Amino acid sequence: MKTRRALLLLALAAALPAAQAQTGKWPDKPVRVVVQFPPGGATDIAARMIAPRLAEEYGQQFVVDNRGGGGGTIGAEIAARASPDGYTFIVVTSSYAANAALYKLPYDPVKGIAPISMISIFPLILVVHPSVKAGSLKEFMELARAQPGVLNFGSPGNGSLPHMAITLFQQLSATRIVHVPYKGDGPALADLLGGQIQLMMSSGAATDSYVKAGRLRALAVTSEQRSRAKPELPAISELVPGYSADAWAGMWAPAGTPREIISRLNQSVARILKLPDVQVRLRAGGAEPAHTTPEEFARVIARDVAKWTKVVKAGNIKVE
Repeated sequence: MKTRRALLLLALAAALPAAQAQTGKWPDKPVRVVVQFPPGGATDIAARMIAPRLAEEYGQQFVVDNRGGGGGTIGAEIAARASPDGYTFIVVTSSYAANAALYKLPYDPVKGIAPISMISIFPLILVVHPSVKAGSLKEFMELARAQPGVLNFGSPGNGSLPHMAITLFQQLSATRIVHVPYKGDGPALADLLGGQIQLMMSSGAATDSYVKAGRLRALAVTSEQRSRAKPELPAISELVPGYSADAWAGMWAPAGTPREIISRLNQSVARILKLPDVQVRLRAGGAEPAHTTPEEFARVIARDVAKWTKVVKAGNIKVE
């Protein structure tokens, strides 16, 4: 019995340095950073801002791999099913949490991943076509209530964060606005500029130039409080208590990824988000750096999954 125990202890002692060496030399080959949407969107921009700086720090390529489709579920499933060896990560947005309410996912979106950190947080902007006879959020709400089902709003698709954000707005403000889903933010914005639809929620990066040119009118932000980037715009919560629909970007790994690697990456993201050029780039797009611990990011995901599940059920939202 003692001999067997001694052999077991020797085996464990031998295995420990080997495991430490495996994570200690990480990474010794290129690392894949999955993005759940095509190139050019907010998620892709966040990933391509982080990846080259991680490459500089670790001396290995961090290759951005765009895997769009299924409202972001395809890329997320690829990352969730990847080997937890520290060579696959994913950058997601808050639509990841909404997808948990809309799709039957083959993994647990909260417990089946290893959160690393949030990267940024930014409000969506409620913008309307100039033909809409409302110069403020208050006037817009009065107009929407007086004409239920007359105004149309566009979104990048069923279940997208802009769709969910306006659905929540309707549920809390007693308004009824018709949803027109598009295949992406670009086509929806084009129809808004053309007057085919009357409003949408989008990022400041996508709409600022049109607002400045007078082609769109910005009425409010979706953050719980006024945005540092848009202090002149009221938060919707000022007139609709309890409303908030911030967008965020964050990074996670497959469940089971060594804790040491998660911790090292978390510290790396913290350093990157403190770089002046990174902060300037984020704020130019209306976002704020938002480093968190893995545990804090896990709580944000769980909170938003619960929140959007309620919105989906109340609004009877279904994906096509």
